[in-house]
Amino acid sequence: MSLITARGLTAGFGGQQVLQGVDLALEPGEIVTIVGPNGSGKSTLLRVLAGALSPSGGTLTRAPGLRIGYVPQKLHIDPTLPMTVTRFLNLPHRAKPEAIARAMARTGVADSLAKRQMADLSGGQFQRVLLARALLQEPHILMLDEATQGLDQPASAAFYQLIDEIRHEIGCAVLMISHELHVVMSASDRVICLNGHICCQGTPEVVSSAPEYRALFGAGTQGALALYRHQHDHDHDESCGHDHGDGLDKGHGHTHGHPHVHGPDHGTPTDPAPRHAAQGRS
Repeated sequence: MSLITARGLTAGFGGQQVLQGVDLALEPGEIVTIVGPNGSGKSTLLRVLAGALSPSGGTLTRAPGLRIGYVPQKLHIDPTLPMTVTRFLNLPHRAKPEAIARAMARTGVADSLAKRQMADLSGGQFQRVLLARALLQEPHILMLDEATQGLDQPASAAFYQLIDEIRHEIGCAVLMISHELHVVMSASDRVICLNGHICCQGTPEVVSSAPEYRALFGAGTQGALALYRHQHDHDHDESCGHDHGDGLDKGHGHTHGHPHVHGPDHGTPTDPAPRHAAQGRS
C-alpha cells in the first residue's frame, strides 16, 4: 500500500494557484526527489503532502497511522534566546531521554552537543539536530525541504549519505526537495520534475533525458547524470587521488558509491548543470 497518494491535487495560497493536477504516490522505502525552477511549487507540494497546507482540489490519501518527520529548508532561532540542543529536541512535547539519545546517535550528533546552544552550532551540526528531531517521530516518511542549503559540498555529501543510511536502518521513505542536480541523480530512486504540475517523473536516467526536464534546466544538465555514469571500468593508479574504501573521496569531495566523471585535472568534478536555474525557494 502506498504511504501517500495524490490524485488531481490543486493547491495555492494568497488567492494564487501554485499546483494543478498533481498525481503521485510514495511507496515504502523509496527515495524520491522533487526538482523544479523557482516558483514551481516544490515547497508548496511538500507542505500539502505533510498536512501543513490544505489542498484546494483533488484527493490526498494517507496510509492509516502515517507518521511524517519534516526537516525544513531553514529555521531561524533568535541567538539571544537560550535554547540548548536537548531543550530543542523536547519541543513541542517532551520526549523520552532514551528516544533523544537514540535519535542523536542515529544522526551523528555528539553527546557533548546536548547542552550546547542551538545558535552556537555549525551549519552541519544544526541540520543534524533538525534531522534528529524529525526522527523522534519514528517516521514512515522523512520529508526534507532543501535541507542542505548553506552547507558546503563535503558537508552536503555527508548529509545525503546519512539520509540513505537512515532510510535503510529504519525502513522509511524519503521525499526531498533539492537544487543539487548531481546529488539528485546519485541519491534518488525516482525524480519528480515539477513546474506547477508534474512535467515528468521516473528514474534519474529517464527524467534526465526527458524533453520537459531539458527545457527547464537546459540540455547541458544531462552532464549531471554523466557525473554518476562513470562505472570505474578503467584502471586507477595511486596518483588519481581516489579513496575507494570509505565512500567519501578526499580529493574532490563527493561520494564514491556511484558513477561519476572528472574534470580536466581529474581532481574537480565537472558539473555543467546551471545551478542558478534550480536554486532558491519554491
